[in-house]
Amino acid sequence: MNILRQAGQLLEKRVYGSQGQIIRTMSSQSEMKVVIIGGVAGGMSAATRLRRLNEKTEIIVFEQSPYVSFANCGLPYHIGEIIPNKEDLLLQTPESLWKRFRLDVRTQNRVVEIDRKNKCVRIKHMETDTESTESYDKLLISTGAKPKILPIPGIERAVFLKDVDDSVRIKGLVDGGDIKSAAILGAGFIGVELAENLVNRGIKTTLVEYRDHILPQFDIEMIEPMQANLVANGIELVLQAEAATVDPRTISLKDGRVIDADLVVSSTGVVADHQIAVDAGLVIGPAGGIQVDDYMRTSDPDIYAVGDAAEKTSMLTGQQQMIWLANLANRHGRLVADVIAGDAVPARKSIGTGILGAFEMAIAVTGLTEGQAKRSGIAHAAIHLHPGSHAGYYPGSERIALKILFDPTTGKILGAQAVGRDGVDKRIDVIATAIYAGLTIDDLMNLELAYAPQFGSAKDAINQAGYVGNNVLHGMSPNIQWHELEQAVKEGRKVLDVRARREYDKGHIDGAIFACVDTIREHIEELKGGRYVVHCAAGQRSHTALQILKSHGIDVLNLSGGYTTWKYAQDALRRCGTAENA
Repeated sequence: MNILRQAGQLLEKRVYGSQGQIIRTMSSQSEMKVVIIGGVAGGMSAATRLRRLNEKTEIIVFEQSPYVSFANCGLPYHIGEIIPNKEDLLLQTPESLWKRFRLDVRTQNRVVEIDRKNKCVRIKHMETDTESTESYDKLLISTGAKPKILPIPGIERAVFLKDVDDSVRIKGLVDGGDIKSAAILGAGFIGVELAENLVNRGIKTTLVEYRDHILPQFDIEMIEPMQANLVANGIELVLQAEAATVDPRTISLKDGRVIDADLVVSSTGVVADHQIAVDAGLVIGPAGGIQVDDYMRTSDPDIYAVGDAAEKTSMLTGQQQMIWLANLANRHGRLVADVIAGDAVPARKSIGTGILGAFEMAIAVTGLTEGQAKRSGIAHAAIHLHPGSHAGYYPGSERIALKILFDPTTGKILGAQAVGRDGVDKRIDVIATAIYAGLTIDDLMNLELAYAPQFGSAKDAINQAGYVGNNVLHGMSPNIQWHELEQAVKEGRKVLDVRARREYDKGHIDGAIFACVDTIREHIEELKGGRYVVHCAAGQRSHTALQILKSHGIDVLNLSGGYTTWKYAQDALRRCGTAENA
């Protein structure tokens, strides 16, 4: 690198290739110099947007890896050979970014120190093991996250999946043919996606998770269809278990079990990779990320932070939180460019919307889960329903398990989860949009959504959720959750199963009284004076039964989501060994 300066202005910059040739030269007088630490989603979104806004700004990007722009969400699928070529993961190169955007991108360059007083950074050049400094007017930190490392003996044998090189390394091990078994420590998004791809490569795979269910971003009853799907496709789930040691060909759990593991992958979560910010004295927030304001500025007004290294503010709780999503990194990177360019538009608060697919099933979440609402002390009502993905008379309709939380007073939507084999993504996207717009559960009744029998129903799943929620919000159909049923029975309520006899005989809640909805009117007199919880398979027939009983002055509640939701919950509890009434 050869840089010529005069009076603080850049006159000419020459970047040399490996053979000493000049590969790019920039000659101009820059209006501002912006240094970006870290590429990929946040850093490169900021860099390219800033260039579009100002052709004269000098923009330098330092990236410690060989790849400045890659599809990190595609890494597990390279291992599974769904994306067979590594090159397909690479979105841009330093050369392409220079050619189109005149961005000075320097890979394998790690920024090791920020000198806030002198407004410069110290860089270690990984290939030559030398150092240099670079000044800045504005600095953006987009260093992402780093894997948590379990403090257990033998963990050095474990591999991680963070970048392209990790993906290539794991794929190389699998391609070598010596890997017959794998243990993945941690069943979050990456762990589950990697497990699917390893099984598809013929490797016996075990997911080890210390919680009582996989994917802790979801409530337990909503996760069970995906858990059952993973098991049906050959993945072994070991829940409420922790690794004690990583051994040469196995892992040993704290409960004494030993699991075959030619390959061990540590996927126990991530933390913000922000040591450079800590060392520079920038404020770290309560959630553990770099604290930023509405304009993504840190405690130093000339330094910004985006992506997994920075905290986000929840739209729903008002609290600071860490959200590890590429779409937010892209959005906030773009916003920082606008702010630096003079258009100070504040960031919108975050909702937190994500989706995962495995073995042709999808599970998605937006906003708050019931667990999060409880931990945050937020009043909420919850509904469960099980609509079809499209019209039932048209071939291929699949059931969706859908759960929505809303404010019990105003009806404002707080969150949703869905799982199924078809139509999950668009329903969660609609609800995410509704949360952003501040809509209520009643508003879902009135949304006009695209309908044809192969795509939806005349009463779409979203509209149905509005109808169910409207009944609950306005007191027409008071409900009870699956986890509240046991206490209700202890307090004297009896359970009425209003399904058909064949459904009841196939399986029912212990102690439930058979009372088919079609004949329940014939038993009104004997039911008077009692207190009941009614349920059917999903909630619709029991809503009808509830209205009949209510009209006769009988005290009755509807079991939200019916037997289907209750059974999902019991199966999940049984899977982790905590079910009491299964």
